[in-house]
Amino acid sequence: MTKNHRKPAAFDVADGDDDSLPLDFAEAGADTLPVEALTPPVAEPRRRGISFGRLALGAFGLLFSLAFAVWLDGLIASFFARSIWLGWLATALTVVAVGSLVGLAVREIRSLMRLDAVHAIREMAEEARLEKLPKKAKAVQARLMRIFADRPETARARRQLRELDGEVIDGPHLMELMETQLLGPVDQEARRLILNASKRVSVVTALSPRALIDIGYVLFEAMRLIRALATLYGGRPGTLGAIRLARDVVSHLAVTGSLALGDGVIQQLMGQGLASKLSARLGEGVVNGLMTARIGIAAMDLCRPLAFHSLKRPGIGEFVGDLTRQAAGGRQDEKKEKSRT
Repeated sequence: MTKNHRKPAAFDVADGDDDSLPLDFAEAGADTLPVEALTPPVAEPRRRGISFGRLALGAFGLLFSLAFAVWLDGLIASFFARSIWLGWLATALTVVAVGSLVGLAVREIRSLMRLDAVHAIREMAEEARLEKLPKKAKAVQARLMRIFADRPETARARRQLRELDGEVIDGPHLMELMETQLLGPVDQEARRLILNASKRVSVVTALSPRALIDIGYVLFEAMRLIRALATLYGGRPGTLGAIRLARDVVSHLAVTGSLALGDGVIQQLMGQGLASKLSARLGEGVVNGLMTARIGIAAMDLCRPLAFHSLKRPGIGEFVGDLTRQAAGGRQDEKKEKSRT
């Protein structure tokens, strides 16, 4: 029985030490690292309804608003008692402030409605996949066309789907065309966003001198990534929408045990694979970058209007190589600086 031997990895041993680093993660012992085990499970949008917590929050919010209105009325009355022009000035400022708050509230409500509309399309699409008739699939197509109407990367796919209108009479086949043709280019852009955010986190956390800076920057990049992914897939969330998405992402990763890398996986990544060739700070940067990629993958699941069926869902393995190669470049720079000094 013959055994398949792995090709030998190429190491740069010009300086004669053991700190050299292969450029290809697949050659660095990826068979010893369960890379795909790092990919978080598929995240599903949560069904939202009325709860005691929501009722309590709404009641306290209304009570606080009434108390604030009573205080504001007394304040304006005291200004009128002191001077007529002060009273009218306070009234005008109050009207401007209230109008701004109403506009902000309307914008946030519209953003939440857009997110709910994306989730509704996702549910409708799952039903359309089970029906041979294309009626529901065409309804999903019409909604997706409206969502991506202003996206240049989907222009060709939208034109092709319009040309095929009426020719595809099989519902599942039409759903497959929509996912591969319409969402394929958008998925590529989503992967680029996740990769760039992971690289930034990896670099900044490797160079920052304080752990508090690491945590703050990871949170900042995670929020920005979640918001960018939601906008990319048509959600365009406001502040409340982004917070709700971030909460859903964190809740999913926490419930599934994927919020942080397990101790065994970290030890294997840091001790047996490529990261064992890196300095401690660069290794921490790689781990933080992988955590950001996991957050991005979960956010992609929640923001995507169609679940992954015809296209492959991104995995952590797609980002490990880029992060470790970037860290390898940083390690080589460190060695050059040491040789100069």
